[in-house]
Amino acid sequence: MIRVEKSVEQAVYINRVRDILASRYSDKPRAVVTTFGCQQNVSDSQRLKGLLLSMGYELTEDPAKADIVIFNTCAVREHAEDRVWGNVGSMKKYKEQRRNMILAVCGCMVQQKQVAERFLKSYPYVDMIFGTQVGHRLPEFIYRRLTGERRICELALENKPAEEGVPVYNDGGFKGFIPIMSGCDNFCSYCIVPYVRGRERSRASAAILAEARQMIAEGFKEIMLLGQNVNSYGKGLDEDISFAKLLRMINGIPGEFRIKFMTSNPKDCGEDLLDAMRDCEKVERHLHLPFQSGSNGVLRRMNRKYTFESYCDIVNAARERMPDITFTSDVIVGFPNESEEDFGKTLELVGKVGFSALFTFIYSKREGTPAALMEDPVTREEKGRRFDRLLKLQEENAKRVLGSMIGKTVTVLCEEYSGGFVFGKDEHQLNVKFPGEEGLIGNFAKVKVTAAEEILIGEKI
Repeated sequence: MIRVEKSVEQAVYINRVRDILASRYSDKPRAVVTTFGCQQNVSDSQRLKGLLLSMGYELTEDPAKADIVIFNTCAVREHAEDRVWGNVGSMKKYKEQRRNMILAVCGCMVQQKQVAERFLKSYPYVDMIFGTQVGHRLPEFIYRRLTGERRICELALENKPAEEGVPVYNDGGFKGFIPIMSGCDNFCSYCIVPYVRGRERSRASAAILAEARQMIAEGFKEIMLLGQNVNSYGKGLDEDISFAKLLRMINGIPGEFRIKFMTSNPKDCGEDLLDAMRDCEKVERHLHLPFQSGSNGVLRRMNRKYTFESYCDIVNAARERMPDITFTSDVIVGFPNESEEDFGKTLELVGKVGFSALFTFIYSKREGTPAALMEDPVTREEKGRRFDRLLKLQEENAKRVLGSMIGKTVTVLCEEYSGGFVFGKDEHQLNVKFPGEEGLIGNFAKVKVTAAEEILIGEKI
């Protein structure tokens, strides 16, 4: 599904590229967009795909047959970067076979100066390199390449308002993303995001609401609001708006749909947001609230600007308003100079909150961040042992959360069908399985939970 609203600035290039492609290809040329990393990158890729379709390309998943291949990269984890280098390296043989193929690398990874320089020096067959704030200019870049410019590298971080009117392609059917802001002003000491995505820039609420209304009219059942820190949405806009107000506005749009969001920074998670979550029946009863470490000392070195105690206060305040709310979080194990006592506070927090799920990582050094310069005497082996202890504790937490749901009725967005069973997620972001028909996919179903194994099991009512 594609929503086409051509950017005024790029419309001329869209038309020019379409004319060139029509003159050079008897059939539609094919495009591949491969995405690494988070939901924000997935959303960015949907906009790249929308632009490609508007220019006359058709999408494929086979790079051997593609006329343009784009890798949208991630810089948050070293493993993601390693995969990119391998994938781009494998494209050399295709470029030799298909001389007119355009190969592009974009996103967070190339926004790092040393990475861009490596691509320019060691990967001469990469035709286009562009950063996180210029993706809307893809039609211009393709036009320049098609008309003879040998190599294009555009990495400006201008921190301008987000470009509106970019076409969006959704390949998820009934689930979609709406980026509400981009960039970050927090500068956590371990995080590369502010350096590769720039400072915070919020979209005007009118543009977000228009996109949400269109998605709902097209039958979308789940809308994920995206931002590096959605809680600070509205900062810098010339309107009286906050994230809590935005949630209420989207919740007021008629239709049957669910609202999700990520990511929230605990330091900006106020009572107004919790009140909005309580009052808005379409907002899921789940909060992804990364705490990263339970140690106040580690949190200071991370520049996270909250404490063990204030985090617990947020959890308690949320549960006072919504007793059935579930929490998930991100945790970093082995931050530089993390002591056994520090790690013990992380285990204490995990046990105290009772998360339904954790996204756990062993600290990965990111060049260009303050944490990369910190001494780190703890061995990789010790970090691995701590990681395993954390996973074991979280397995116990997850079992307790799932067990507490037995006998309750939940609303499931049906996502998959296999072997007579329907699979989906409920309003608490818990996985559910129940007997049903394939026709339920893309719809909501009321399910009474009868058992809990690795997921909830129930019966449709």
